Amino acid sequence: MTRKAVLLANLGSPDSTAIADVRRYLKEFLSDERVFDAPQPIKSYILYCKVLPFRPRKTAEAYEKIWSAEGAPLIVLTRKLQGLLQEKTELPVEIAMRYGQPSTSAALERLASRRIDELFLIPLYPHYAMSSYETAVAHVRELAGKIAPKMKISAQPPFFGDPRYIDALSQRIQPYLEEPYDYILFSFHGIPERHLRKADSSKAHCTVVPDCCHTCSPAQSTCYRAQCLRTVEDVAAKLNIPAEKHSMSFQSRFGKEPWLKPYTDLEFPRLAKEGVKRLLIVTPAFVSDCLETLEEIGIQGKEDFLGAGGESYELIPCLNDHPAWIEFLAEKVNSFAQSAQPEFAAAFHPR
Repeated sequence: MTRKAVLLANLGSPDSTAIADVRRYLKEFLSDERVFDAPQPIKSYILYCKVLPFRPRKTAEAYEKIWSAEGAPLIVLTRKLQGLLQEKTELPVEIAMRYGQPSTSAALERLASRRIDELFLIPLYPHYAMSSYETAVAHVRELAGKIAPKMKISAQPPFFGDPRYIDALSQRIQPYLEEPYDYILFSFHGIPERHLRKADSSKAHCTVVPDCCHTCSPAQSTCYRAQCLRTVEDVAAKLNIPAEKHSMSFQSRFGKEPWLKPYTDLEFPRLAKEGVKRLLIVTPAFVSDCLETLEEIGIQGKEDFLGAGGESYELIPCLNDHPAWIEFLAEKVNSFAQSAQPEFAAAFHPR
């Protein structure tokens, strides 16, 4: 009898708000070659001379603003998601963080001890990026090759355009549109522009072809910006949000090289200057609220917008434990559970 299980993969958080724990977490995160892919001498210099001596204190202070008695919001919410999904399937459901705890290796060891033959890996990222989706899948496969080499792993592809995901995201947003608002900003986590070209296997489409995100190409299967745009357009169409009342931006840039534009933090003063008084903001790149949503957007973003002349600012929560989101995942899991041959395959070949 084939034994199947599910693994939910998310980013991770420090063990605490202590500077030492934050430094350890940032070191692991920024050491990932798919996150920070500079040549090694440059990377080492920036990491050990510019980042780790100074950034952990500032990041720890940011975490302190959102940390709860239960711990880091991302971990708390992912554990809750695990429990709610477990109620809807007979398959064991484990969680694993790409960085920090609970670790991927510990999850795989537990699954191996249960003699799991087939694993359904669900990276909790709606969109493809090498610094999120790709590194999660590659990390699980690499460790599984050492811990449980005979375990067959099927990875859920990015689900940015799945009608059921769009419906869940739209249900999360809809109640906030029932009150008067001037504008809704869809803010996605940013990536370097260079990563778009790196992920384009053709090397002739992303940022090369005019209006590349709207020009059909196989490159869009790994194009983060095109997939983000697709999500925005699908949600706006489903919720009848007028074109003049919404746009897309990118947050959380790091370093001096060009990242995807427009930058979210610069959109706040621009929108206020153009007369937007009541702003809604949603962060569809994240399915669970975390530092980037709760502190960067929920606290800093609000201060920036109101300080620039805005009057009302509301952050729409991530999908978190929304029933439609749980049902979406449950359908995926139960389809996997019932299939003799797994429906899903990895959406990329690890570099």
